[in-house]
Amino acid sequence: MTSFLPEAALAIWIAPLGATAFFNSTVGEGWAEVNAGEMRPSAGWRNMTVTAPSRIMDGDNDLAIAEAARIVRTGQLVGLPTETVYGVAGDATSSQAIARIYAAKGRPTFNPLIVHVASLDDARCHGVFSPALETLAQRFWPGPLTLVMPVRLDSPVAELARAGLPTVALRVPAHPVARAVIERAGRPLAAPSANRSGHVTATEARHVAQDLGSAVQLILDGGTRSLGLESTILTEIEGKIVQLRAGALTRDKITAVLGYPVSAAETGGDGPLAPGMLAKHYAPEKRLRLDAVFPYPGEAFLGFGALPPHLSALAPSLTLSASGDLTEAAANLFAYLRALDGGTGAAIAVAPIPHEGLGEAINDRLARAALGR
Repeated sequence: MTSFLPEAALAIWIAPLGATAFFNSTVGEGWAEVNAGEMRPSAGWRNMTVTAPSRIMDGDNDLAIAEAARIVRTGQLVGLPTETVYGVAGDATSSQAIARIYAAKGRPTFNPLIVHVASLDDARCHGVFSPALETLAQRFWPGPLTLVMPVRLDSPVAELARAGLPTVALRVPAHPVARAVIERAGRPLAAPSANRSGHVTATEARHVAQDLGSAVQLILDGGTRSLGLESTILTEIEGKIVQLRAGALTRDKITAVLGYPVSAAETGGDGPLAPGMLAKHYAPEKRLRLDAVFPYPGEAFLGFGALPPHLSALAPSLTLSASGDLTEAAANLFAYLRALDGGTGAAIAVAPIPHEGLGEAINDRLARAALGR
């Protein structure tokens, strides 16, 4: 969809298909929502200037699903929720759509994309499953698991989506909005996280608008994040399942199904084997200092566990989980990094996070974010 409004102090288009809003991709928090004729502005919206409009609609609206599917079929992009994070989705069989995704994200074209399909049967049309990968798919799909496997020669998935590799990364998402768009569009969707490449991942519809602006024609609002971390990525190497990226599905659950420990892939080589393997990734604008017990002067603080009562008076501070719950911490990670990145302080100090369970994926994202600046 083309932009049809000039820059203005505030521009709101009331569409006939439900809740709609225009966001500014550069100023961040200012936004206004129109729903059933009622405008509910958030704090600070009166001072915003709209320069990059994105249409936002309620993902529960069947007409919105139909509109998203129509846009995808024209080779354009939509933002949509999954059970992990928000994705920027395009037709995985269209090189033009894939090129738009790379351009919108500023993503290196040697970094492959995850292809989202509606079912395991659909996935079999694109990838060659080994017995072990088949077992994992049957156990964890739909869900936060991506499997990398040899691509079928007759798969219509664009080579650009695979970054020229002889493999394809496949996932069946569990979120009803994502599934509905895939089914209505009638084709697989390439849907990497809906943020500029290397930036903090989007876990709310407004994050998509802030990062990608008019590069997406429609954003479906599915509420706040659920798991808050991207999918776990696995492949099979020399008869063994290997983890390419830690994610929302923990290694112990995978091991319980396979009956043997899952190892992590070695890094290096000419390019990543799967999405999310670049060393510098998920980075806020501000520098991160990890394993910090307390913030230095001028730093914001991202904690884990209960924060000292006096800390908020000394530095902008948030805790991923006051009770030390790793599931809650994973769900809050990207949203809290964004919040602190947009506030005061020249850097962000991050408290130590346990490495077990979901802590493995949290620490992976933090380490990549720290390298990014």
